[in-house]
Amino acid sequence: MPRPRDIGTRAETAVVRYLQPHGWPHAERRSLRGAHDAGDITGTPGICWEVKGGNAARNASDLTISRWMLELAVEVTNAQANIGVLVVQRAGIGTANAGRWWAVMPAHQVIALATGVEPAMRMHWPVRMLLGDAVTLLHAAGYGQPQPTT
Repeated sequence: MPRPRDIGTRAETAVVRYLQPHGWPHAERRSLRGAHDAGDITGTPGICWEVKGGNAARNASDLTISRWMLELAVEVTNAQANIGVLVVQRAGIGTANAGRWWAVMPAHQVIALATGVEPAMRMHWPVRMLLGDAVTLLHAAGYGQPQPTT
Protein backbone atom coordinates (compact mmCIF):
# COMPACT_ATOMS: atom_id res chain seq x y z
CA MET A 1 0.00 0.00 0.00
CA PRO A 2 1.56 3.35 -1.02
CA ARG A 3 2.22 5.85 1.75
CA PRO A 4 0.27 9.16 1.63
CA ARG A 5 3.47 11.13 1.02
CA ASP A 6 4.31 8.89 -1.98
CA ILE A 7 0.80 9.36 -3.37
CA GLY A 8 1.18 13.13 -3.05
CA THR A 9 4.61 13.11 -4.64
CA ARG A 10 3.32 11.15 -7.66
CA ALA A 11 0.34 13.45 -8.12
CA GLU A 12 2.40 16.64 -7.76
CA THR A 13 5.03 15.32 -10.17
CA ALA A 14 2.33 14.50 -12.73
CA VAL A 15 0.96 18.04 -12.56
CA VAL A 16 4.45 19.57 -12.82
CA ARG A 17 5.15 17.39 -15.87
CA TYR A 18 1.95 18.68 -17.42
CA LEU A 19 2.62 22.35 -16.60
CA GLN A 20 6.23 22.49 -17.81
CA PRO A 21 5.53 22.07 -21.54
CA HIS A 22 2.24 23.98 -21.25
CA GLY A 23 3.53 27.42 -20.35
CA TRP A 24 5.35 27.03 -17.04
CA PRO A 25 8.80 25.63 -17.88
CA HIS A 26 10.08 26.45 -14.37
CA ALA A 27 7.30 24.63 -12.51
CA GLU A 28 8.57 22.30 -9.80
CA ARG A 29 7.41 20.64 -6.63
CA ARG A 30 7.68 22.93 -3.62
CA SER A 31 9.52 21.85 -0.48
CA LEU A 32 7.32 21.32 2.55
CA ARG A 33 6.90 24.51 4.58
CA GLY A 34 5.02 23.27 7.63
CA ALA A 35 2.51 25.71 9.13
CA HIS A 36 3.13 28.26 6.36
CA ASP A 37 2.22 25.96 3.47
CA ALA A 38 2.26 27.90 0.20
CA GLY A 39 0.96 25.15 -2.07
CA ASP A 40 2.52 22.17 -3.79
CA ILE A 41 4.07 23.72 -6.92
CA THR A 42 6.35 26.70 -7.40
CA GLY A 43 7.79 28.36 -10.51
CA THR A 44 4.37 29.58 -11.68
CA PRO A 45 4.33 33.27 -10.71
CA GLY A 46 1.07 34.49 -9.21
CA ILE A 47 -0.49 31.01 -8.97
CA CYS A 48 -0.77 28.72 -5.96
CA TRP A 49 -1.41 25.05 -6.79
CA GLU A 50 -2.78 22.47 -4.35
CA VAL A 51 -2.65 18.93 -5.75
CA LYS A 52 -4.58 15.94 -4.43
CA GLY A 53 -4.08 12.39 -5.69
CA GLY A 54 -4.83 8.79 -4.91
CA ASN A 55 -8.12 7.32 -3.71
CA ALA A 56 -8.87 10.34 -1.52
CA ALA A 57 -8.91 12.50 -4.65
CA ARG A 58 -10.57 10.01 -6.97
CA ASN A 59 -13.42 9.51 -4.48
CA ALA A 60 -13.59 13.05 -3.05
CA SER A 61 -17.01 14.18 -1.84
CA ASP A 62 -18.33 17.72 -2.17
CA LEU A 63 -17.48 18.26 1.51
CA THR A 64 -13.92 17.09 0.94
CA ILE A 65 -13.54 19.46 -2.03
CA SER A 66 -14.89 22.31 0.13
CA ARG A 67 -12.34 21.53 2.85
CA TRP A 68 -9.52 21.45 0.31
CA MET A 69 -10.70 24.79 -1.11
CA LEU A 70 -10.46 26.30 2.40
CA GLU A 71 -6.93 24.88 2.68
CA LEU A 72 -6.11 26.39 -0.72
CA ALA A 73 -7.36 29.83 0.35
CA VAL A 74 -4.88 29.84 3.25
CA GLU A 75 -2.07 28.70 0.96
CA VAL A 76 -2.85 31.45 -1.58
CA THR A 77 -2.39 33.99 1.22
CA ASN A 78 0.82 32.31 2.43
CA ALA A 79 2.18 32.25 -1.14
CA GLN A 80 1.11 35.85 -1.76
CA ALA A 81 -0.45 34.58 -4.98
CA ASN A 82 -3.27 36.07 -7.04
CA ILE A 83 -4.82 32.79 -8.10
CA GLY A 84 -5.42 29.44 -6.40
CA VAL A 85 -6.02 26.18 -8.25
CA LEU A 86 -6.94 22.89 -6.63
CA VAL A 87 -6.01 19.95 -8.91
CA VAL A 88 -7.75 16.66 -8.13
CA GLN A 89 -6.88 13.34 -9.73
CA ARG A 90 -9.87 11.79 -11.51
CA ALA A 91 -10.93 8.17 -11.28
CA GLY A 92 -9.69 6.25 -14.30
CA ILE A 93 -7.26 9.00 -15.38
CA GLY A 94 -3.62 8.18 -14.66
CA THR A 95 -0.63 10.39 -14.05
CA ALA A 96 0.32 10.48 -17.75
CA ASN A 97 -2.95 12.34 -18.44
CA ALA A 98 -2.90 14.96 -15.67
CA GLY A 99 -4.27 17.54 -18.13
CA ARG A 100 -7.57 15.65 -17.84
CA TRP A 101 -7.65 15.84 -14.04
CA TRP A 102 -10.06 18.27 -12.38
CA ALA A 103 -8.99 21.84 -11.69
CA VAL A 104 -11.21 23.59 -9.14
CA MET A 105 -11.26 27.35 -8.53
CA PRO A 106 -13.64 29.69 -6.71
CA ALA A 107 -16.35 31.14 -8.97
CA HIS A 108 -15.28 34.77 -8.48
CA GLN A 109 -11.77 33.86 -9.61
CA VAL A 110 -13.02 32.11 -12.77
CA ILE A 111 -15.17 35.15 -13.60
CA ALA A 112 -12.22 37.52 -13.08
CA LEU A 113 -9.94 35.36 -15.25
CA ALA A 114 -12.52 35.09 -18.02
CA THR A 115 -13.62 38.74 -18.07
CA GLY A 116 -10.71 40.70 -16.61
CA VAL A 117 -13.12 42.21 -14.07
CA GLU A 118 -13.21 41.19 -10.41
CA PRO A 119 -16.89 40.64 -9.53
CA ALA A 120 -18.34 42.81 -6.74
CA MET A 121 -19.37 39.68 -4.84
CA ARG A 122 -16.69 37.17 -3.76
CA MET A 123 -18.34 33.91 -4.78
CA HIS A 124 -16.42 31.11 -3.13
CA TRP A 125 -18.35 28.15 -4.50
CA PRO A 126 -16.17 25.77 -6.50
CA VAL A 127 -16.09 25.70 -10.29
CA ARG A 128 -14.66 22.51 -11.78
CA MET A 129 -13.02 22.14 -15.20
CA LEU A 130 -10.27 20.05 -16.75
CA LEU A 131 -6.73 21.13 -15.86
CA GLY A 132 -6.05 21.65 -19.57
CA ASP A 133 -8.98 24.07 -19.79
CA ALA A 134 -7.84 25.89 -16.63
CA VAL A 135 -4.40 26.32 -18.22
CA THR A 136 -6.05 27.84 -21.31
CA LEU A 137 -8.04 30.22 -19.09
CA LEU A 138 -4.91 31.20 -17.13
CA HIS A 139 -3.01 31.88 -20.38
CA ALA A 140 -5.87 34.05 -21.68
CA ALA A 141 -5.63 36.09 -18.47
CA GLY A 142 -1.88 36.61 -18.93
CA TYR A 143 -0.41 33.87 -16.73
CA GLY A 144 2.39 31.60 -17.94
CA GLN A 145 3.70 31.43 -21.47
CA PRO A 146 0.80 30.76 -23.86
CA GLN A 147 1.40 27.94 -26.29
CA PRO A 148 1.25 28.77 -30.00
CA THR A 149 -1.91 27.62 -31.72
CA THR A 150 -1.61 25.49 -34.82
